[in-house]
Amino acid sequence: MSESRHVVCPGCGAVNRLPVERLGDGKCGRCRQPLFPGQPVTLDEAGFDRHVARNDLPVLVDFWAEWCGPCKMMAPTFDQLAREFRGRLVVAKLETERAPAVSARFGIRSIPTMILFSGGREIDRLSGALPAAQLTQWLAGHGIR
Repeated sequence: MSESRHVVCPGCGAVNRLPVERLGDGKCGRCRQPLFPGQPVTLDEAGFDRHVARNDLPVLVDFWAEWCGPCKMMAPTFDQLAREFRGRLVVAKLETERAPAVSARFGIRSIPTMILFSGGREIDRLSGALPAAQLTQWLAGHGIR
């Protein structure tokens, strides 16, 4: 029997069990949308905990705001990470002004702040706009290649 991972659908929120060999190209069993669309998953307060806690893959969340210049500069980097790490990492974004309770819970004081979660727990965080190479190196330091 092949090994599998639980992956939360970015579209409908259903938890899917996916064989490891299909990570990166699987589709949701409920809504048939791609589980790894190649772009960051947009999170809200209602779905945040489900995505962070129920994904067997690590989840990198970018806490950002629409008015933040450095956050806008980071957007292409997050798009790149979502494509590059497809099937190995869930890349997600949470707009702090639309999710104040989650932002407060994690003590977000400056943006952009990136938090890496694994098994529903915070592993590490970085703040400020960073180049893609530095983020990739940081992820590698946590075993995500």
